[in-house]
Amino acid sequence: MSWSKLKQNLESFLSPALNGRVEYRATGYRYLPDKAGLCYIAVDKNNVLNMRDTTTQIKWYQTEQEIKNDSNIQIPINNEEIDAIRIETNGSVPEDRLQVMARSRKLSECAKGIFTAQSSLSKSNFTVVATKFLSTPIEESLESNDILLNILALVDRRVGKKRLLNMAKKMKLKHPIVQYFYELRLSTF
Repeated sequence: MSWSKLKQNLESFLSPALNGRVEYRATGYRYLPDKAGLCYIAVDKNNVLNMRDTTTQIKWYQTEQEIKNDSNIQIPINNEEIDAIRIETNGSVPEDRLQVMARSRKLSECAKGIFTAQSSLSKSNFTVVATKFLSTPIEESLESNDILLNILALVDRRVGKKRLLNMAKKMKLKHPIVQYFYELRLSTF
């Protein structure tokens, strides 16, 4: 599918409140067919996603430790996770330390997921992901670990206010760029 047709299809699924505010752009290299183009997503004429560009407003993590030490990432811990650690340690660890251990484990899992999704985004071809988005159900795109699929689904008109509000906890575990588009979409209601 040509870029102009793909862009037209993507923009037809854009939420009416974001129509004109969110733009999809891509570069291609006519004389270098083996080189994939770059994806740019602009909000209010500002490029917010430039695939590893240093001018982007969103933080790109370089190491797993950066994600673990980021105070903006809030991880909800439930009692089952604390109980699992209590069983593993045979109850020999103080209660306050169990919470720290559970949070650390969950944050480590989250960091690996974010880092994996981020690294796959930098290698991906926007047109391939966008074509996949157009051919898969919206629920699948929302649940995916692919950052770009999440972004395209969040700005989609098929995702309503109720579904967005129900996703609040899941969004805390997503990459900051996905959280940015989530907040952008929530601001339109």
